[in-house]
Amino acid sequence: MEPSSPAPVPESLWDQLGPIEREKVIVDDLVLAIEHPQESRGLLDHPAVHRAYVQDEYMPYWTELWPASRMLAKVIRRETWTPGTTVVEIGCGLGLPGIVALSMGLSVTFTDYDGCALRFAAQNARLNGFTDFRCLQLDWRNPPEDLSASVILAADIVYETRHVAPILTCIKKILDPAGFCLLTDLDRLPAGFLAQALAEEGLKFTTSIVRAGEPSGRRLRGTLYRITR
Repeated sequence: MEPSSPAPVPESLWDQLGPIEREKVIVDDLVLAIEHPQESRGLLDHPAVHRAYVQDEYMPYWTELWPASRMLAKVIRRETWTPGTTVVEIGCGLGLPGIVALSMGLSVTFTDYDGCALRFAAQNARLNGFTDFRCLQLDWRNPPEDLSASVILAADIVYETRHVAPILTCIKKILDPAGFCLLTDLDRLPAGFLAQALAEEGLKFTTSIVRAGEPSGRRLRGTLYRITR
């Protein structure tokens, strides 16, 4: 399943991806295979990335499987779900949380700003046996009017303070009135501003500590935000 609109960053980035690594990811009782570029440094020298950075401070963060994605995957796996619940993953990157949602019988739409990320998310979903999902090119500053979901998933997308306001606006536009958003964050500097902005936007939220390990054996701590209207 390909992205539904042209990629803001050209697909020519594929020629700089280099070798692709397949990683075994264990989420409680679920064993998944996630493919990602073995080395992403070549992307930083790509003219398309240079242009995108000048225009919009874009960086290809999607190439790594970030700890917050592992944290969110565990949260999803342990949640009680109604099969068929509509889910939108924002900034899906390699797609791990959305794939775990598919394993729980949910109806998933992967979204990302970068068309290359969407291709990897779709390939990873198929690699793990899932074919019934959607992909959508999405700039969270301008979500389509007809996009809605009962659940929004987001992992490690609040890495700059300037992103907080448009992210919360996007959540309010997409999220059904009775829905909720699960957002995991590694407690970077913008986290303090996120809590303040949630309150100012009239969004209710609770927080809890989440942890996840990496292949190196290192374990990291983050925060799960459960956000409702």
